[in-house]
Amino acid sequence: MAIFTTIEEISKYDGQEILLRGWLYNKRSSGKIHFLQIRDGSGFLQGVVVKNQVEEEVFKVCKELTQESSIEVIGIVQKDDRAKSGFELLVKDVKPLTIAEEGYPISLKEHGTDFLMDHRHLWMRTPKQNAILRIRDEINLAIRLFFHERGFILVEPPIITPSSCEGTTELFEIDYFGENAYLSQTGQLYAEAAAMAFGKVYSFGPTFRAEKSKTRKHLNEFWMVEPEMAFVDFEGNLKIQEEMIEYIVQKVLQNKQYELKVLDRDITKLESIKAPFARISYTDAVEMLKKADFEFEWGDDFGAPHETYIAEQFDKPVFITHFPTKMKAFYMQPDPNNSEVVLGADLIAPEGYGEIIGGSERIHDLDLILKKIQEENLPQELYEWYLDLRRYGSVPHSGFGLGLERTVAWICGIEHIRQTIPFARTLNRVYP
Repeated sequence: MAIFTTIEEISKYDGQEILLRGWLYNKRSSGKIHFLQIRDGSGFLQGVVVKNQVEEEVFKVCKELTQESSIEVIGIVQKDDRAKSGFELLVKDVKPLTIAEEGYPISLKEHGTDFLMDHRHLWMRTPKQNAILRIRDEINLAIRLFFHERGFILVEPPIITPSSCEGTTELFEIDYFGENAYLSQTGQLYAEAAAMAFGKVYSFGPTFRAEKSKTRKHLNEFWMVEPEMAFVDFEGNLKIQEEMIEYIVQKVLQNKQYELKVLDRDITKLESIKAPFARISYTDAVEMLKKADFEFEWGDDFGAPHETYIAEQFDKPVFITHFPTKMKAFYMQPDPNNSEVVLGADLIAPEGYGEIIGGSERIHDLDLILKKIQEENLPQELYEWYLDLRRYGSVPHSGFGLGLERTVAWICGIEHIRQTIPFARTLNRVYP
């Protein structure tokens, strides 16, 4: 009896007869041999069907198979160093489960990006897209393991909120039973509340930004992990961030070598990602840009060219710290030595991938947070619950937010963030 397994586990069965269930990704023939490219969701494998080694009906079935037909395949696993998986299958029997219709939209030729995004439900079946999303899954798991191993509690903040958490207007407004409500930009404020109950928490879920941006680094719906930690200061916050990034990258290197190979990723650039990371103040970064002939003034926000240039001066991610207070959200703690800047930092990824983390120490003083809310003309009544966190047992605390999709794009080495999420939501795309 053939042993049922998956392509991902095939190395365990060298020389043995196995059963696979999957789909025909592609095939080619040379008269007396069919070469079947089989995928089963866990990987891709070549099956070789030799005419004089199988029943006549089996060889005929293989000839009639169409792209993406679902099949059961029995064969002998053989080591093959030429294959990316390291193995191929000497096929003995093929049983069609369903024969796919002719004219599969994503034929094995060049297609435009808009066409591929219109067929995202099918595009993710291809090797590179499949590898990206499998690496996303590994990063997702690594994040959860990192925090679980360190005693953090997962909390789920609401997606529907009564106000902006960051005081911006880039919100998706909804009618909530006759009242105005918004899709959440961040779970941070709610995570802060949970941190005062549990000490160390993180939220991990979808967030929404109504930015009318078309850049390769922006989505209107994306996932963020947002830890919040009681009794952790600015320095402690940076330390946990760099430890997390090292942990994530090393987990991908450990468990997703095949997928990185499919993507032709230069893993030497990932192997060097070890804590600690360099730090540069916003003020020093401005001077660096000016010396490089960028037109940039203190108080300006960094764009992609600025972040890329700064990142190129380092071989690992780099923290940019102590941003101008006026640039950042109302809840960030001012530097006690210089109230013009905050105890906040962005972590910039190498290779032009830009900011992947933003974080800060939070204001824990009631009077100061009240002043900030008033200065930004925020409706205080909607933040009363948040102010209660300062009224009842306030402590110094810190947190940050990591964008999952930007992190996936960097680790995979792919150009556009829209490929890092199963179904992207961008300025002009809400289908499929």
